[in-house]
Amino acid sequence: MPERPDPERELNFAREIIGQRGFRDVPTDEVLQEAERLLNGWMAGEYRMERPKLYDHYALLLLALLQKNRDLEGRIAALEGRNG
Repeated sequence: MPERPDPERELNFAREIIGQRGFRDVPTDEVLQEAERLLNGWMAGEYRMERPKLYDHYALLLLALLQKNRDLEGRIAALEGRNG
């Protein structure tokens, strides 16, 4: 787990998740886990996020959710094909 950032520093949402890696190098599950951690912390007032740029970084989370959804749909279709 990453070390707790300074509560006075405004975090860059995407950079906190991907670090120095390219966005394609970060596993979807890691993006989702870290996004949940950051958003929970932000909503609880534990973290400050850069604004107004925060909305720009939602693309990273949205992409991970879309990839996860596609993966789950494929798994469901495979299960239905075997059981149907």
